[in-house]
Amino acid sequence: MYLKHALALSVILGSGASIAQQCPAASQPLSYPASKKVDQTDDYHGVKVADPYRWLENANGDDTKAWIEAQNKLTQGYLETIPARTAIRDRLTKLWNYERFSVPFKEGGRYFYSRNDGLQNQAVLYTVKHLNDAPRLLLDPNTLAADGTVALAGIAVSPDGKYLAYGTAASGSDWNEWKVRDIESGKDTADHLQWVKFSGASWAHDSSGFFYSRYDAPKEATKLADVNYFQKLYFHKMGTPQSDDVLVYDRPDQKEWGFAGHVTDDGKYLIVSISQGTEQKNRVYYKDLGKKDAAMQPLLDDFDASYDFIDNDGPVFYFNSNKDAPKGSIIAIDTRQPQAAKWKMIVPEAQETLQGANVVDQRLVLDSLKDARSQIKVYTLNGKLVREVALPGIGSASGFGGKRSDKETFYSFTGFTTPAAIYRYDVATGKSSLYRQPKVDFDPSAFETRQVFYSSKDGTKVPMFIVSKKGIKLDGSNPTYLYGYGGFNISLTPAFSVANLAWMEMGGVYALPNLRGGGEYGKAWHEAGTKLHKQNVFDDFIGAAQWLIANKYTSPQKLAIGGGSNGGLLVGATMVQRPDLFAAAIPQVGVMDMLRFHKFTIGWGWTSDYGSSDNADEFKALYAYSPLHNLKPGTCYPATLVTTADHDDRVVPAHSFKFVATEQADQAGAAPVLIRIDTKAGHGAGKPTSKQIEEVADRWGFLTKVLGMHVAPDGAAVAGELAKPAAN
Repeated sequence: MYLKHALALSVILGSGASIAQQCPAASQPLSYPASKKVDQTDDYHGVKVADPYRWLENANGDDTKAWIEAQNKLTQGYLETIPARTAIRDRLTKLWNYERFSVPFKEGGRYFYSRNDGLQNQAVLYTVKHLNDAPRLLLDPNTLAADGTVALAGIAVSPDGKYLAYGTAASGSDWNEWKVRDIESGKDTADHLQWVKFSGASWAHDSSGFFYSRYDAPKEATKLADVNYFQKLYFHKMGTPQSDDVLVYDRPDQKEWGFAGHVTDDGKYLIVSISQGTEQKNRVYYKDLGKKDAAMQPLLDDFDASYDFIDNDGPVFYFNSNKDAPKGSIIAIDTRQPQAAKWKMIVPEAQETLQGANVVDQRLVLDSLKDARSQIKVYTLNGKLVREVALPGIGSASGFGGKRSDKETFYSFTGFTTPAAIYRYDVATGKSSLYRQPKVDFDPSAFETRQVFYSSKDGTKVPMFIVSKKGIKLDGSNPTYLYGYGGFNISLTPAFSVANLAWMEMGGVYALPNLRGGGEYGKAWHEAGTKLHKQNVFDDFIGAAQWLIANKYTSPQKLAIGGGSNGGLLVGATMVQRPDLFAAAIPQVGVMDMLRFHKFTIGWGWTSDYGSSDNADEFKALYAYSPLHNLKPGTCYPATLVTTADHDDRVVPAHSFKFVATEQADQAGAAPVLIRIDTKAGHGAGKPTSKQIEEVADRWGFLTKVLGMHVAPDGAAVAGELAKPAAN
């Protein structure tokens, strides 16, 4: 989850219910570390709710540290006994070792892009004057920490091409520090900003400094858990200390408002997008930078829709908005006549879902989704269709950034079996030319991608991608990894993944449904999976599992589910509601305590999707599906590997700690319930390559054991030996 740029069937039973089942015979269950219980009960609207593992919320407590150490020892001991783990890690390392690039962008007469030569922990930033020049290294994050745990969190180049402002994140934390590098010399200036979170940087047109947002300094001991309120927008002037930064805008009366400042390409205006948590609505204010001491002017202040600023013609501002257009439209607002009746429709709502828009070479480039696949169209600034961009195939395209004076733009294209290639696009001619194409050690022709549509519990049609080796037998014996998210208007589209490729090489099937709660079909699709309707998301996921089983792709004994963050909640909720349907579950950095999530870091911002236990009706819905609160003693739960990290200040690890302590106590069968707690890592962004490989090897290794997969020394499946799960 991200604060704006940052789930059941119970096909048979109602929400929050578990299906009793007979635990299969297996070997002796694991002996879990002791998890003490405390007498902690809370009253929610007259309902008494016990929270016996509340002490695990104190990450710095001695008891918690001892518990973490004991759990990690158990988990690592279990994983080390898995024969396939080493072969999987070796194959992942070989697959991961390929050159990859980011989409280039141009600023100040230079091109900038990042490159990873294969196994570097972090990608390296380069710059060139001309595309065919030998690249010059500008910033290597790998030199910032020996173990690769400091990552770039954002960059912004000054309009004159002299300076690079860059943010860094240590150990995966959302807290960022920003510095400035002289591009010509490659050396940092004295400028240093702290306590920046959920913010980029936007330079003044004269390159004198930049706008950014930050919070007040937190308490050092609790900075990874304390709630984040009262963000403020500042201007940093080059060569001055942060203490001299000018406060541009704040709202002491609105603790939840967040501010994102953006200077228009002509340098005349500061556009301020005001968000409230992850709500898919925002306000827009602006400031005339040409007038000294000009006041901040509200332009769109009703908080009634999303308005993403694209570009401007002087006082006429262009927006991508879902106002009266659930799938998005392009509108123009003249700030001299800002009344809604005076707005001009440039590109009306279409059948496809509008994801983003840019202006390049006096043209609008629109990025849309058609059944979760990319569609790119070019329009004039008056809204006349010029052409549809011919993409290399069915997949995901991203990029198309630039300025209206640019004649070119760049984009990447990827699919489930297509590593991301970079293309240069000539806006005038409509011609795409290949700029960079990675070479990965696999044969894409050996795999196939299908898209199916299945019915959820209420009859809603849901799309799902299924990727596997060609020619698999539909006899119910295929180990299958069903992955989902379903929230926060986020769309899951085809993308290449070394991790998933390795899984499929081992004979696994990868399935990705586009659940309600996401953004694949616009506002209505998103809202159908929020608050009191959140159960729809779980129904969709369980419906995907049932379709895969009914169509003989897999069986409950061969089916694993996974997801991260909000997807971790998805996995937790569905495994609790339908433990009979899955053999394994891997909830990653999940939101598991739906009654207290809003009390930590930026969790309050998720109430737009989830609701809040402070509201009586929303509490009832949350309590009905909260993974932590719906675990039941004496239930046979799937083999479970929970993953989290000690520096996760997005979804604090206490969610995972409390869930695992409870599931271990309640597990009636012998299937393992383990937790993998990474160190010097966070919610996932910026995780070093080495840590990613280790985590994936542990994840797939775990599944080979609990799903009964037999893996050859080269990491491939052993034919004919995918029958019964191995004893745990």
